[in-house]
Amino acid sequence: MSPAIILCRPQLGENIGAAARAMKNFGLAELRLVAPRDGWPNEKAEAMAAGACDIVASASVFETLHDALADLNLVYAATARERGFTKPILTPTEAAARLLAAGGAATGLLFGNERAGLDNEDISLADAIITIPTAEFSSLNLGQAVLIVCFEWFRAGDKTPAERLDHGPLSKPASREEMFQLFDHLEGELMKSGFLYPPDKKPPMIRNIRAMLHRASLTDQEVRTLRGMIVALTKGKHREKKE
Repeated sequence: MSPAIILCRPQLGENIGAAARAMKNFGLAELRLVAPRDGWPNEKAEAMAAGACDIVASASVFETLHDALADLNLVYAATARERGFTKPILTPTEAAARLLAAGGAATGLLFGNERAGLDNEDISLADAIITIPTAEFSSLNLGQAVLIVCFEWFRAGDKTPAERLDHGPLSKPASREEMFQLFDHLEGELMKSGFLYPPDKKPPMIRNIRAMLHRASLTDQEVRTLRGMIVALTKGKHREKKE
């Protein structure tokens, strides 16, 4: 179950819209607003949200933070300042992992306003604190803070491989048959040219050539290009012989 994003006393509609946009980027949908300074709805929030206008439109508005948190089982509060509470202080990565492990529990991520963040009373209502590691300057824009935490939430459950090949929109990985045809074509021309010599070296040389081509993870278009290059090179040789 995805956590709700709770913005406590946000000031600028633009930052609310930016938060909604960050939520949309990383798969979160429930936005809760506590006493937004400029009222609600807010045209600037809608304009900033761009493709996340549905999140802005469905946002819930509460008069108090107690009301906004009442139905939640687990809440983490984001703050950059030391508060002297005896509460766990988590990185966004660890917080995301714990929220994911909470399963079907109703959870929330709490953020303060742009000027002063969360006060001690607000944080006392949370189970733990999230602090985003920074270099020397710890102050982040509200939208930026929401983006980072939402990204870590998404990443905790993301199955995207660490590396993948971009074959482009018009090509796909070469099939085994296309690779076999490339092997036959290339090896045939190498035989004619005398490259695969002496005969006892031919099998290991062919295996090495095929291994190199396999490691290249060729697309179907790249196989066609290579075969065209072989044709052009061999035709050039034949033309030189005739001359």
